[in-house]
Amino acid sequence: MSLAICVAVLGFFHAAPAAAQVGPQPVILAEAVEELVVDRVEALGTLRANEQVTISAQVTEIITKLNFEDGQRVAKGDTLALMTSSEESAQLREAEATVREATEQLERTKPLATRGVSSEALLSERRRDYETAVARLEAVKSRIADRRIEAPFDGVVGLRRISVGALVEPGTVITTIDDDSVMNLDFSIPSTFLSTIRVGLPIETKSEAFGSRIFNGEVTGIDSRIDPVTRSVTVRAMIPNGDGVLKSGLLMTVDVLRNERRAVVVPEKAVIARGRETHVFVVAPAAETPNAEFRMVRLGARSNGKVEVIDGLVAGEYIVTDGALRLKAGQPVKITAIDKGDRPLSELLRQRPANGT
Repeated sequence: MSLAICVAVLGFFHAAPAAAQVGPQPVILAEAVEELVVDRVEALGTLRANEQVTISAQVTEIITKLNFEDGQRVAKGDTLALMTSSEESAQLREAEATVREATEQLERTKPLATRGVSSEALLSERRRDYETAVARLEAVKSRIADRRIEAPFDGVVGLRRISVGALVEPGTVITTIDDDSVMNLDFSIPSTFLSTIRVGLPIETKSEAFGSRIFNGEVTGIDSRIDPVTRSVTVRAMIPNGDGVLKSGLLMTVDVLRNERRAVVVPEKAVIARGRETHVFVVAPAAETPNAEFRMVRLGARSNGKVEVIDGLVAGEYIVTDGALRLKAGQPVKITAIDKGDRPLSELLRQRPANGT
C-alpha cells in the first residue's frame, strides 16, 4: 500500500468521529422547577408504645378466670383476671355487718349525748368503733381488689402467659398491655445537628417489614443530655398508629426534615460530575436552532431522584436528562421529548421530536 493511500485511510478514521458529531444530537429535556426542599438527617430508631406495662400478680393465689384472648383490645377498667377470693368475700360480709352495727350504735348515742342522758365519752367510743369498722371494711375491699386485675388503660393485650388454675405469686407475669394508638420512636443523632433540631419538626420513617410505606410523625422531645461517648443526643418522635400495624420494638429508619425552603430542583440524572465540579447541559427549546450550553452548577440536597440547584440555574430553564453523555458544549441538539415525569423513558424515546426537527 502506497504512503498516500495509508495517509488517506488514517485521515478517514480520524475524521469520522468529528463528522459524527456535526449533526444534531437527539436529547430529552426536563424543566428546572421550583419546589419545596428540606435537609434530611438520617437515623435508626426503635418503636415503643405510648404506654406499655407488664400485667402481673400482686398476691399469691390461684387464677379462677381469665377474661381476655391473645391480642384482644381492651378498655380501661376491664377485668383481665380473677383470683380465688372466697375467704376475703366472707370477711367482706362480716366487715359490712360490723359497719352497719357501729353506725346504728353511733346514731342512737348522738341524741342521748345531746340531751345529757349519755356521756361524751360514750359518744366518742361509738364514733371510734364506727371509724374502726369502716377502716376494716376498706382493708377487706383492698385485698379483694388485689385479686381482681384490671386494664390500666385502653390498649391491646399480648399473649397469655398463664392458664386458669395456675398458682401465681407476686411478680408472676400474666400478660402485657400496650397503648398502640400512638407510637413513640426513639433515635440518636449526632450532636452537631442539635442547633437545627427542635420539637415539632416533621419526620418520615419506614421499616423493611412494610416495604416502601412511609409513616409520618413529628419530633416531640429532645433529651437533656448528650452521650459523652458517642457525642449523640436521643430524640423522641410520635407517630400515629390508627390501623395498629406498628409494634413495639420494631426497628425503623428515620429522616428528620429540617430547614424547609423553596429551591430550584432538577432530575439527578441530568447532572454531570467532572472532578469536583458539577455541570448540566442547558437548552432553549424555543430557539430556531437549539444548542447545548455546558454550564457549571452548585448543588444542594438530594432526595427521591432530584437534586437542589443552589446556583447556576433558574426555574423555567430546560436541561438535558438523556443524551448528555454524547454531547459537546455548543453542539446543536434535536429535542426528542420533554420529560415531565409522568411517562417512562421508553415511551419518551418513541415520541416524535418535540421541536419538529
